[in-house]
Amino acid sequence: MKKNILILITLLISSVMAAQKFTTKTGNIRFEASVPSFEEVAGESKTASAVVVPETGDIAVLTLIKGFRFKVALMEEHFNENYVESDKYPKATFKGKIEGFDISKISAEAKTYTVAGDLTLHGKTKHITGPAKVSKQGNTLTITGAFDVKPADFDIEVPAVVSKKIADKIKVTYNLQLTK
Repeated sequence: MKKNILILITLLISSVMAAQKFTTKTGNIRFEASVPSFEEVAGESKTASAVVVPETGDIAVLTLIKGFRFKVALMEEHFNENYVESDKYPKATFKGKIEGFDISKISAEAKTYTVAGDLTLHGKTKHITGPAKVSKQGNTLTITGAFDVKPADFDIEVPAVVSKKIADKIKVTYNLQLTK
């Protein structure tokens, strides 16, 4: 009887351990929409939440729009009120997959994978695909990458008066340090 209970406990613990996910609430997401000869247009959030399921390579990221910080407070205000309407659309999400992901093959030396999924911003969803570097040291999984988006893809209108000061393509970079 004791032997059966011990086996049952061992099986339960191993299944719980296998189901563990990598998570963070301090992911870094930065976007750059600057144009040469004009003031820097960039925002950064250091509070993105993310989860990776090691068995499947599924990845989900959520960031609150009001979490983006700018060098110029007025630019941050315009970003939230006039462009992304953060009161109406308070978050951006990404749900996708790290293609070919195998946690047993991830090491301290970063390997390049393709990340593909749906980015939802400003009430619109667009499929995004791009390369990402993935590495693992101890219980920390690091994922870094970049992709480009266009404001028009998310129905974000840029007024003509400032359109020459904001890039047509916005570079988004991310750095996620996830732990078990």
